[in-house]
Amino acid sequence: MEVEYVSKITMKTPLVEMDGDEMTRIIWKQIKEIILEPFIDLKTEYFDLGLEYRNATDDQITIDSAIRTQELGVAVKCATITPNAQRMDEYDLKSMWKSPNGTIRAILDGTVFRAPIMTKCITPFVSSWKKPITIARHAYGDIYKDSEMIVDGACTAELVLTMPDGSEKRQIVHEFAGPGVLLGMHNIDKSIFSFARACFNYALDVKQELWFATKDTISKQYDHRFKDIFAEVFESEFKQKFEDAGIEYFYTLIDDAVARIMRSEGNIVWACKNYDGDVMSDMIASANGSLAMMTSVLVSPDGKYEYEAAHGTVTRHYYRFLKGQKTSTNPMATLFAWTGALRKRGELDGLTDLMDFADAIEKASL
Repeated sequence: MEVEYVSKITMKTPLVEMDGDEMTRIIWKQIKEIILEPFIDLKTEYFDLGLEYRNATDDQITIDSAIRTQELGVAVKCATITPNAQRMDEYDLKSMWKSPNGTIRAILDGTVFRAPIMTKCITPFVSSWKKPITIARHAYGDIYKDSEMIVDGACTAELVLTMPDGSEKRQIVHEFAGPGVLLGMHNIDKSIFSFARACFNYALDVKQELWFATKDTISKQYDHRFKDIFAEVFESEFKQKFEDAGIEYFYTLIDDAVARIMRSEGNIVWACKNYDGDVMSDMIASANGSLAMMTSVLVSPDGKYEYEAAHGTVTRHYYRFLKGQKTSTNPMATLFAWTGALRKRGELDGLTDLMDFADAIEKASL
């Protein structure tokens, strides 16, 4: 029997809705139809980021969705396929399109915050962890925007900076005596400053300690630049605010941070460079159940938000689904992407009933 509700929660501003691929696309539709639309007059601007549609638009739809997020302020994204050679054949792609997440992160210049969905029925594998550990991952540069080369034989590899006046700065990387590999990577001060400010602001919002770690003892220019910028931003903009809030900022080496985190109780925002955050967020997720129990939100320096599940498209379950077989896909991270986006939209638009609904859905699901 179809139930008809007298009134639905209204929205003022639409969410940017980014649909995705495979099993998460199926779950996405079910969450909307079963949990959200019966109770909310759901307003979204829809962008289909499924791989077939990205291919049809030469990936322009991904760019358009990120630009619209800048304009509307809050987005919710379904998991998407990042194609490899096998996917190129499977979907008959024109090109091996870039990761949609990477494209969106670059346009928004955002920081990714990932935290476990904690529930009494799942005990963390690390017995000391009693409270959430949020990973703040820098979302620009490093190996994700590197240039790589195969070295075929003996040669000299150099870093070369060409100035506007044509002058050069050169530094030898390695004298190759035989075959090998080479990469060059970069970051920019603007993005690191944005990352630092986003981390300090987020820690203040959630009233948690902020840790930051690199390997500046080895990388005395690259990693040390991150350390110096964080220190500068903290001293000039956030030191007094942290003291007033009763929380601390702590810097250490990445290997020491890993050792400390295993003994920690939690209640920490752990800021990591791009690769470190990629790895450590999966470690935190696994220790708390799986990536299906992990929230993820991309926050831009000017306060734009994109919520998504921390996991992929659950390909194996999708192939079973296509065969008519039963699956056991965990929808929690995808559901929490929706509730996170709705809560933030309600906060920005002053809609307490929308915020309360998001809270109630999360409480009921746990």
